[in-house]
Amino acid sequence: MQHSFLNMDINQIRKDTLGCADKIFLNSAGSSLMPKTVVEKTINYLKEEEQFGGYFIANQQTEQVNQFYVEVARMLNCRAENIAFANSNTDAYAKVLSSIPFKSGDCIITTDDDYISNHIAFISLKKRFNVEVYRTKNLANHEIDLEDLESLIKKHQPKLVAVTHIPTNSGLIQDVEAVGRLCKAHHILYLIDACQSVGQLVVDVQQIGCDFLTATGRKFLRGPRGTGFLYISDNALAQNLKPLFIDMKGANWTSFEDYQPTHTAKAFEFFEQSYAAMIGFTEAIRYANEIGLANIQNYNEQLSSELRKLLAENSSIKVLDQGNRLGSIVTFNHHKLALTELQNLLSNNQVYHSVSFKGSALIDFTKKNVDWAIRFSPHYFNTLEEIEKVGKLLREV
Repeated sequence: MQHSFLNMDINQIRKDTLGCADKIFLNSAGSSLMPKTVVEKTINYLKEEEQFGGYFIANQQTEQVNQFYVEVARMLNCRAENIAFANSNTDAYAKVLSSIPFKSGDCIITTDDDYISNHIAFISLKKRFNVEVYRTKNLANHEIDLEDLESLIKKHQPKLVAVTHIPTNSGLIQDVEAVGRLCKAHHILYLIDACQSVGQLVVDVQQIGCDFLTATGRKFLRGPRGTGFLYISDNALAQNLKPLFIDMKGANWTSFEDYQPTHTAKAFEFFEQSYAAMIGFTEAIRYANEIGLANIQNYNEQLSSELRKLLAENSSIKVLDQGNRLGSIVTFNHHKLALTELQNLLSNNQVYHSVSFKGSALIDFTKKNVDWAIRFSPHYFNTLEEIEKVGKLLREV
């Protein structure tokens, strides 16, 4: 029996998701299954390019291209002018960091749970520009210690506070709204990595109060690879922050030695991008918007809670996720099976999953005293029957 939840038609969603027919797909935190309409839109655009060339079709499809900004703004509760297309979350993130005029002695405050590439970028800024990096403490429940964060802000007056909404290696949902209130009170720029949250949760940039938010297309938004976006607040736009390297998409060359940047988020875009992928990504966002992110969030909470419950009942398994609020990333390890045995068991039964290693979650996994974790990431095309099958499979080992 299939389940439906509120306004979601799970039967139709699964019909739209061709890749879920022959497997239990639990890797949306890596790269999810695209709805067939996303693939059709992408291929149809490529076929147009095949016949007429990329420039001609882009000019012909201006309205369709502009719909990307409208759909993202609809999802995040902002204006289309606040949105820029990006090739990935990291592409958007790097452009944000390059737009902030760091100088020697400035500092960034982040968390122990930020994404590996973000930590590496911060360390790179430290090595090259002597930008200090401070990490706020975690509470006993693993969430951000807001008192410690405010103390660090008062002490160091950072140029930037950066928080990953949901870590790639854990189901923890950080209290980004509370952090936003602190940043606003102290007039600190605030950057959110929403790579794992956009598409599985309601993400409202007005409620969060962030200046920048980055996301990818391939994960819970179910878009093509090579897509992402950047949100820039009106506050950040008013400060005239622009990426270090800006091209003809983001600025007009006004004299031999000067240029005039655009005053929208498009200043963070490059002229060359895959319009076919962008059109497919727009369809993926429209698809999620039509279902409703609140519906998706509620159903995903049901799936992930049931999965954690079944795993926690297994004495051979340790569920590693910690926090008051947990999302659709479920991590665990096994006391009896080696990693290769566990992977073989899952793969032989067509359970698609991912593995997080200590090198990509160095601080978190050191604290948890683990070297690896199996990562399941159920999404709204999954069913409770699938969750129960996975629980039974692991229980019978």
